[in-house]
Amino acid sequence: MNNDVIKLKPNAVWTHFEMLNEIPRGSKKEERVIAFMKSFGERLGLDTSVDETGNVLIRKPASKGFENRKGVVLQSHLDMVHQKNSDSDFDFDTQGIQTYIDGEWVKAKGTTLGADNGMGVAAIMSILADNTIEHGPLEAFFTIDEETGMTGAFGLKGGLLKGDILLNLDSEDEGELYIGCAGGADSTITDSYKSTSIPSGHVALKVAIRGLKGGHSGMDIILGRGNANKLLNRLLLELKEKFEIGLSSFDGGSLRNAIPREATAELLMLSGDKEKIKSFVKAREEVYKAEFGAIEPALKIELSDMDLPKDRVPSDYLNKLLWAVDAAPNGVIAMSKDIEGLTETSVNMARVLIKEGEVKFLFLNRSSVDSRKIALMQKISSVFSLMGAAEIKHHGSYPGWEPNPNSAILETMKKGYERMFGKVPEVMAIHAGLECGILGQNYPGMDMISFGPTIRNPHSPDEKVNIKTVGLFWDYLLDTLKHIPVKD
Repeated sequence: MNNDVIKLKPNAVWTHFEMLNEIPRGSKKEERVIAFMKSFGERLGLDTSVDETGNVLIRKPASKGFENRKGVVLQSHLDMVHQKNSDSDFDFDTQGIQTYIDGEWVKAKGTTLGADNGMGVAAIMSILADNTIEHGPLEAFFTIDEETGMTGAFGLKGGLLKGDILLNLDSEDEGELYIGCAGGADSTITDSYKSTSIPSGHVALKVAIRGLKGGHSGMDIILGRGNANKLLNRLLLELKEKFEIGLSSFDGGSLRNAIPREATAELLMLSGDKEKIKSFVKAREEVYKAEFGAIEPALKIELSDMDLPKDRVPSDYLNKLLWAVDAAPNGVIAMSKDIEGLTETSVNMARVLIKEGEVKFLFLNRSSVDSRKIALMQKISSVFSLMGAAEIKHHGSYPGWEPNPNSAILETMKKGYERMFGKVPEVMAIHAGLECGILGQNYPGMDMISFGPTIRNPHSPDEKVNIKTVGLFWDYLLDTLKHIPVKD
């Protein structure tokens, strides 16, 4: 644990956050954090269970005098996105996150911080462990694999949760109450090719796009940040117009819900063109930097010598690949007509892999309008059908969360925020996949709100959480629990 971090206020929340960050908890690798949370509930003497999916449920009785209040489900997800800088040798499977304080923020050394959704989990743990807090009947519900499939939310069966109100602690702007979110779906395209030999007289260069900010493919997509896959593909197309080049491999991006920060290709060329290509790439780097300006100030293109690889992508097939990546949709597709400034529909070209006869493209589609989401997937199908891809699969679809402006808990929380802070909170929908929409399928009568402290750059090594807002979020959460209405 970082002793400086656990001294921050509120101490309980930061201490539990540090405890959580000692445990590897990447999506689909949550065995250790599930066991940790189960043990945590049992050590407190609380009713603790793990469902068939791996979700952890801990029930805490109402404090004295609050037995007649409506039941509240406090919900957060246990998994975190594992992203690190290319120069970091950090091992997510064995090491705990290394936090540090940077002015008004808490960050991690070279990796994602896990504030998404670790701050929510830590706040719930703090409430479970403190018997002085006033609250009605509580259920702490910790889901798994939110980041790469909403597996925990999909696996929740009806009838398990008893509460009337669900407080989702997975939003990232203090002072904002979220009452709706976008739905999403994955697209996966796979194909194969027969590698060919490299003609004599050729040499190789490794070319890499680096320094992009990346970020959350829902929250940050509106910021116009660069997509390393798209940018490297553009460079390859521009090179093909000027030089005789080939490709041995292309490897860009990682997780579907992270905007790609880096992409690398093994480039083949005639030995006599090598220096010309280096000069051309340097010039294109300046063009790209000028285009993005302050949005991507650290953008760079790195060139490095390498040994000649053993084979290459066939020339005619390479054209189809590059054209398909260029034509495939990416970024903001449409803005909301109902909520000013809200992204309605977007897509993230998250992963491009072309190597040793294998081809794979991964996309994450988001929309608050289901028909738009379907149309977006059809466009992806069209592009890669023209390329002749072997398999085009759309899967993992999940619903959006339809806003309810007449929510009773919304009115309670609006009044509470104004009473505490002297201003009205913003009521919003979010272009990201919160679990509320899925959870609401089996619990249609449950009243839901999502809120949290201020987190910036989630899903990237630049992730950080604002210290002051953690305190504001904590005080507001406790006040909300204290003022939950009585049962009808």
